[in-house]
Amino acid sequence: MQLPLGEVRRRRGGRGSGRSLDWAAFPNLAVGVFAVRVNLWAMPEIVLATLNAKFIHAAFGLRYLFANLGELQPRAAIVEFDINQRPLDLAEALLARAPKIIGLGVYIWNVTETTEVVATLKRVRPDIKIILGGPEVSFETEGQEIVRLADHVITGEADLKFAEVCRELLSDDPPARRAREGLPKIIPAGLPDFSRLALPYEWYTEADLAHRIVYVEASRGCPFTCEFCLSSLEIPVRAVPLEKFLGEMQKLLDRGLKQFKFVDRTFNLNVATSRAILEFFLARHQPGNFYHFEMIPDRLPAELREVIALFPPGVLQFEVGVQTFNPEVGRHISRRQNYERLADNFEFLRQSTRVHLHADLIVGLPGETVASFASGFDRLVALGPQEIQVGILKRLRGTPIIRHDTEWRMVYGAQPPYEILQNRLIDFALMQRLRRFAKYWDLVGNSGNFVGTRPLIWGQASPFAHFLRLSDWLYARLGRTDTIALARLAEGVFGFLTGELNLEVAVVAKVMAEDWRRLGRREAPGFLRGFLAVENGAPVRGHQASLLKRQARHLAE
Repeated sequence: MQLPLGEVRRRRGGRGSGRSLDWAAFPNLAVGVFAVRVNLWAMPEIVLATLNAKFIHAAFGLRYLFANLGELQPRAAIVEFDINQRPLDLAEALLARAPKIIGLGVYIWNVTETTEVVATLKRVRPDIKIILGGPEVSFETEGQEIVRLADHVITGEADLKFAEVCRELLSDDPPARRAREGLPKIIPAGLPDFSRLALPYEWYTEADLAHRIVYVEASRGCPFTCEFCLSSLEIPVRAVPLEKFLGEMQKLLDRGLKQFKFVDRTFNLNVATSRAILEFFLARHQPGNFYHFEMIPDRLPAELREVIALFPPGVLQFEVGVQTFNPEVGRHISRRQNYERLADNFEFLRQSTRVHLHADLIVGLPGETVASFASGFDRLVALGPQEIQVGILKRLRGTPIIRHDTEWRMVYGAQPPYEILQNRLIDFALMQRLRRFAKYWDLVGNSGNFVGTRPLIWGQASPFAHFLRLSDWLYARLGRTDTIALARLAEGVFGFLTGELNLEVAVVAKVMAEDWRRLGRREAPGFLRGFLAVENGAPVRGHQASLLKRQARHLAE
C-alpha cells in the first residue's frame, strides 16, 4: 500500500461511525474550516494537508509523514480538510499559517478540489513550495494539471523521502543549496523498510480517537496481481515488527480507542501473525470495541477459524474481495481464486461465527457479461454475507487494466473517479442501470434497514433479476439514487412489493413494520399503519446497543 502524502487510499470513501460529534472536544479547529493540528507551533514552516472524503476520516499518511520528519517535526503541523469545503477557503486557511512548504496528499476523491487549491496558492504565494504525493499523482504524471502547478511530486511511499526533500528546501548550507537547485519535479521514493520508520499512532489526537475513523496497519503490499488494483504494484508484502506493532495497539487501547480499521490489503496472508493480532484483541476486548480487516476470501485455515469463532457477535468485520465468480474473467485480470474454498469459508463464517461479512463484486470487468455478473451476484447472495459492495470498475492511474482497452473497447470517464462508462459487452445505457442497481443495493440491501424485507424482493427467484427490476421501478418514480429519506425509500419498496410483485399487503406490512422496530422506532411509518393489526410495538434493543449501528441492524436477521 502506498502512503505518500495522505490517508490510506479507499476505493469507496468510507463510512461514518454513527457517533455524533462533540464540537467542544475540538479546541484546535480553525474558524470556518475543519482543520486539526497536532502541533502548537504558531507559524509552522511545513504544513501537511489533505482533503479527506469526509471529516470523520483521519488522514493516516499525514501522520506517518509527520512521525518521520525527525528534527523538522517541531517546525511542522498537520491540517486536515474535507472535500465538501470550498477550495478558496482551504487556500485561505493554509496561507494563514504562512508556511514555506505545503505537502498535499492527492487521491482519486480529492484531486479536482486539490487542483483548485494548488492553483490558488500558486497565484497568491508563488514562493511557497508545493509538494504533492499520493496514488493519484504517483503514476502517469504527464498531462496532469495539478502536477504542472506544483513544485515537486514525490511518487511512491514518501514516509522518509518527504523529510529528505524538506531538509534540502529549508537548509541554507551551500551543499543543500546546490542540491536544491538540482531537485527535479518528479522525485521517486523507494520502498521504506519498517525497521527505519517511526510509527504514527501517537499523532492521533484524543478527539480523533473519540470521534473519527482511526486507521492502523500491520503490513503493506499485496502478493496478488489483480490488474484493476494499485496494490498489484506493491510487491513484496512488508510487515511491521509484530512486537512493535502490538505495543502501539496497546497504547491506543489505553487511550480509549474503540474502533480499529486495518488497511492491510491481505490481513490473513501470514496466518501466524494474523492469529497473534486477533488473540491480542480478543484478550483485551471490551464492549463497544470493533475491528475491521480486509481478508483473502479463500484463505481461512483452522488456526484462524479457532480464534475468530471466539469473538462476540458483530465486533469483527471482514471485508472480502470476491470481485468475480467467472474464472475466465479472473484470468483476464490476473486474479487467482479458489471458489470452492471461498464458499467453504463463507459457510463457516456465517454458520459458526458472528462475523459481519462485507463482500465485494465489480461491474464492468473485461469479459464479464451482465448474465455472468448476475450469476455471480446470485451466488454471492446465497453465501449469505450481510453486505455486498457492488463496485463500478475504475481505471486507476498506473494499473495494468488498460491493456484490455482495445480488445474489450473499455471506455472510462475522463474525470475522477474514472469509472467505466461502457465496454464491448455492456453499453452505456445498461451500465447506467447497473450503476443505479449498485446505489439502490447499498440503500436497501446493505444498510440493515430492510433485513426482513430484503428476501421478499426476490423470493425463490434470481436476486439480481428482481433487484434490477426494483432498481428500475424506484428510479422511474424517485428520479434519484441519493439523498432519499428512509421513510420515502421504504414506501417505494412497499409499493413495489405490493403493486408490482402483487405480494399480500398484510404480510409485507408486517415484515416492514418489524424492520422499522429493529431500527429502534416504536411507531410504524404512516404508509404502513392502515395495514397492521397492531400498529405499535416495542423497539428492538439489547446486546446490540454497544455495536456500530449498521452492524447491529444485521445481527437481528
